[in-house]
Amino acid sequence: MARTLLAELVEINTTVSFGSTKAAEAMASRLRAGGIPEKNILLLGARPDRMNLVVRLQGRGQGKPMLLLAHLDVVEAPVEGWSQGVEPFRLTERDGWFYGRGVVDNKHAAAQLVTNIIRLHAEGFIPNRDILVALTADEEAGNANGVYWLAQERKDLTDVAYCLNFDSGGGNVEKGRHVVMSVQTSEKVYMSFRLETQSPGGHSSLPFGKNAIYQLAEGLARLSVYQFPFRFNETTRTYFRRIAETKKGGFADDLRALASDSPDLGAARRVADSSAYLNAILHTTCAATRLEAGHADNALPQSARAIVNCRTFPGDSREFVQRMIVDALADTGITVTASAAGQPSPVSPMLPEVMEPVERTATALWPGIAVVPVMDPWATDGARLRRAGIPTFGVSGTFVGEDGGNAHGANERLPVTSYYEGLEFMYVLLKDLSSSSQATHYRR
Repeated sequence: MARTLLAELVEINTTVSFGSTKAAEAMASRLRAGGIPEKNILLLGARPDRMNLVVRLQGRGQGKPMLLLAHLDVVEAPVEGWSQGVEPFRLTERDGWFYGRGVVDNKHAAAQLVTNIIRLHAEGFIPNRDILVALTADEEAGNANGVYWLAQERKDLTDVAYCLNFDSGGGNVEKGRHVVMSVQTSEKVYMSFRLETQSPGGHSSLPFGKNAIYQLAEGLARLSVYQFPFRFNETTRTYFRRIAETKKGGFADDLRALASDSPDLGAARRVADSSAYLNAILHTTCAATRLEAGHADNALPQSARAIVNCRTFPGDSREFVQRMIVDALADTGITVTASAAGQPSPVSPMLPEVMEPVERTATALWPGIAVVPVMDPWATDGARLRRAGIPTFGVSGTFVGEDGGNAHGANERLPVTSYYEGLEFMYVLLKDLSSSSQATHYRR
């Protein structure tokens, strides 16, 4: 069933041009065929081509429901770059991998959720609380019609104890061994700023005085080496402490130094220099992403503009980030204007009722694995739910590998074994989370 549903979802084009409704309807049909009562299956949304699917597995009412989340939409998939015999909207299994648009982001999780809800229902399992599964639209396109719409328009479906977002989390496999599983408890926020310079212009044969392009380039070069102050929170401190247990030598010592109440800033600098990911979770980062300048090949530019995209550490406001950029560009004559700003999103508390079952399930399946909370430098729907006051945890037992399965790119791929491991992890975790004793243990 899990393979059939993954193939069905991959083969439905759910890019922004087509919408998610056909996929939502297909999964609703599968749920009906699996015996889920019609009253517990909802297709709803603001647009007929952007419908969301919400299904309820009825429980005993011992507390608010839990919400399980995955998105149905995918990014565009031009055929250029895909290997011969591999098509974006067809599931292909080759050499131990599944290929197709969405196998990683995020149709594998949608298929796993539907499979496991049908499996639990067929077993006659009654959870201690209702389980709500939301397969949503528009995560890749800004989510005006997906989670955001549900949180705004259907508060009855988002009045939950917590959410598990299967579009984040996961883990690392080193030499065939599952080493680390991450649980996302916070995310950085997206902000963009427009940098602009002006100059008189003139004929390109007579360069003299200010040149808007050179002026902007000087400022961008300065910004490229500018460092925002290091920041720490409960999630990142716990992450560094637990990751240190998997490392050796001076690097492990540096990680432990970042987990203390008075972090060593020299250690922070060394850890930041060791990888782009670790640098990103230590502070706000900014990067130039677009350039525009001049009006003719034979004319001196009268203006030059750049977009700088920032991913901000929780707590760093738009005003703070803008002020830091302005200070970094002092005396360059560059104006800085906010062009887009995400709303702040709080850090989810590490609830024992969630973290302990996740750790139990992970260590039962993969003995010795380290389970660590993370603050991701990219964005998911989790940020929207946290803003709505819902503790949200990115969790997945589907390990995609160091390259992220080339999600959003050509030849998006997922290890076949990882898909089925993730399916089993989800099944065991849901039974543990929703058992009255909170003590369902896994035996191989």
